[in-house]
Amino acid sequence: MTYVSYYESPIGYIRILSNGKAIKEIKFMDSDGPEDPDVHTESARTQLREYFEGNRDSFQLDLEPEGTEFERSVWRSLLEIPNGKTCSYGDIAKKIGDPKASQAVGRANSKNPIAVIIPCHRVISSDNKLTGYAGGLERKEWLLKHEGTLLI
Repeated sequence: MTYVSYYESPIGYIRILSNGKAIKEIKFMDSDGPEDPDVHTESARTQLREYFEGNRDSFQLDLEPEGTEFERSVWRSLLEIPNGKTCSYGDIAKKIGDPKASQAVGRANSKNPIAVIIPCHRVISSDNKLTGYAGGLERKEWLLKHEGTLLI
């Protein structure tokens, strides 16, 4: 069974999906829709609201993103980037033990199914430029400004 909640953030609607055990997906949407919440989607909605209100900088949620082992290793590394900090695709590649995998890290980032919580928005190019974000570059910029990250 899939459970769903929506949150209307300052940068658009966010759909939150759970399998009844953990969060499976958090994705920006153009609108909201019918809800069938559970404890996981409601907890995520509350924590996202607190984050967007500036009262939370980390999340305590059970996550089960679906992806390849490589993608999941990248996503685990993303969870270690502190709020207010950024790193490059190359930094993540080195962290997972494959310094030449920057492009593969970028592809894994683009497939991140749990936006905001798994903070792929904190990964920037090695020359400090904003590059691809599945939710749109304007959202990536907003999130980084919200977190107090200085963009050079």
